[in-house]
Amino acid sequence: MTGAVIDRRGMLAGAAALTIVPQTLRAALQVPLANRLGFDILRSGKKLGTHILTFEPGNGTLTVRVMVELAFKIAGITLYHYRHEAIERWEGERVVALDTQTDDNGTAHRVTARREGNVLMVEADKLARYAAPADALPATHWNRRELDGPWINTQDGKILRPHVAAQGIESIPAAGGATLHARRYALTGDVKLDMFYDDRQGWAGLSFVKGGAPVRYERQG
Repeated sequence: MTGAVIDRRGMLAGAAALTIVPQTLRAALQVPLANRLGFDILRSGKKLGTHILTFEPGNGTLTVRVMVELAFKIAGITLYHYRHEAIERWEGERVVALDTQTDDNGTAHRVTARREGNVLMVEADKLARYAAPADALPATHWNRRELDGPWINTQDGKILRPHVAAQGIESIPAAGGATLHARRYALTGDVKLDMFYDDRQGWAGLSFVKGGAPVRYERQG
């Protein structure tokens, strides 16, 4: 019964959102119907934290809020912690603003970006203000279009230009023991990781190696 109630609420929320965001815009930006994406972050199979995105659609606008929290512990002692928050604002299919703050094990970072006419101007702690390439998108991963051009690193503001190679469809693990069918994209160069997107072009997962250990994102239900 509880599950049925949750399903009905999710359907109602999705239907309400569809009345606000044109279907073509929702599809173009790969906005999930539930207006939420959540991932468990695992290192060598052990959960480190979560990566949660919430989507707030408006009349031709979209606000995406990102929260990443993780901690690496041994014997109950935290050896490394990380917290990242980002707010990404869209008008139509264009990013118009970005605000991020990061606590990388005690080191703080901030990035801001604002669209001025046709140019997205980016500022960061250790970078001079610059105009982002016209096709650059924030590296928040939920929008598959990110793979088609350069990235704005949301932690330090730097431009990244990974080489992207589309691979085959694979079955990947999801949270709770489920599996997803998704296309893998192998990224090399400035970024070394694998990204996964499902048949609706929604973000399905991510994996990379850090310190010799595999790190994997498993999408929550």
